[in-house]
Amino acid sequence: MSPTVRPPSFTHKHNHAACIADAIKAAEQCCAQNGTRFTSQRRRVLELIWQSHKPVTAYSLIKSLRKEKENTEPPTVYRALEFLQENNLVHRIESLNAFVGCEHPEKEHRSQFMICNQCDQAMELRNSRRIENAISTEASKLGFAISSSTVEITGICPSCQ
Repeated sequence: MSPTVRPPSFTHKHNHAACIADAIKAAEQCCAQNGTRFTSQRRRVLELIWQSHKPVTAYSLIKSLRKEKENTEPPTVYRALEFLQENNLVHRIESLNAFVGCEHPEKEHRSQFMICNQCDQAMELRNSRRIENAISTEASKLGFAISSSTVEITGICPSCQ
């Protein structure tokens, strides 16, 4: 079973180095279980995403990677992002066209986020099963088959209030 990545909080600071280490360990375990390769490029993209809990755009990832390796090409980064999404290691925040690390990579799930309008930090809701069940129940009542769902709630976090 993969470890759950240590969750951040809007109300306190936490150790990002430990957070990144947990995310890498979880990714290594997920890839070993799935029989997929966790390449150095995929690892580096995941590390960059976990450097903060603010959503990261593909463009900013490309820019950061080009500082390290000048000939980094966009398709390489997009393929890494696709791989990380397919393996439940990152989520795409649709409204921002950006990515955040997944706190629960060991299980496939629909994501729900609280996004601060001022500091841009995004927090994945921990007890999202009730929200997911409510959405599924309402969809079922309407005869609607859900193919994907992302809930994004915007507001002001406690630190910015």
